[in-house]
Amino acid sequence: MTRTSTTLRFALLLTVANGFLDAYTYLARGGVFANVQTANVIFFAINMSQGKVTSALAHVWPLLAFIAGVGLSSHLKSGRFDQHLKHPMRATMVLQAVVLFIIGFVPATVAHSYVTVPISFVAAMQIGLFRNIGDFVYLPVATTGNLMRLVEAGYTGYVDRDQTARQAFGTYAALTINFTIGATAGAFATRAWSVHAIWLPAAVLFVTLILFIVDERRGIEP
Repeated sequence: MTRTSTTLRFALLLTVANGFLDAYTYLARGGVFANVQTANVIFFAINMSQGKVTSALAHVWPLLAFIAGVGLSSHLKSGRFDQHLKHPMRATMVLQAVVLFIIGFVPATVAHSYVTVPISFVAAMQIGLFRNIGDFVYLPVATTGNLMRLVEAGYTGYVDRDQTARQAFGTYAALTINFTIGATAGAFATRAWSVHAIWLPAAVLFVTLILFIVDERRGIEP
């Protein structure tokens, strides 16, 4: 039985929300990528080489939050928390949506780390918990890995004529397009509504919560 968290529709909602968040944090929250940690490592190195220690540290805190988020997701997947939390997957989506909703009230004058750190934390939980669409592996918070798999699947599917690879090609194409759409929407919305734009991806995450509830009532494993 297909689980809600491994469906393409669920993955597309996550990727569009995360594409939005990267544009949002870069434009409205100090030029930091709260989801993509590779960029933070590079910015940290560049700032340190220029002697900008304070700017460099701004990229460290999201990294540490990301590590903590991955650790917590590993604990949730281990099953050790099941006796305390009936629906851990659902609870994490609620947490993420609520965190983003609250951040929308935080003014731009507040230190950006107070915003980027919690976003990095919930993004890490997404990576730790949601990485599969059926048998296909993907990343909901970045597009590089998905783009690489897109090209590989396209080659295998259309050059080697592998039907499964063609299905993978369509899946990764949809993910890449959705991430791009999310980033584009994030850029326009952030320029229009500033810090309040984050309420849009928060709403998207609330929709994923609705999917869990609807599928459960239909007898589909959440």
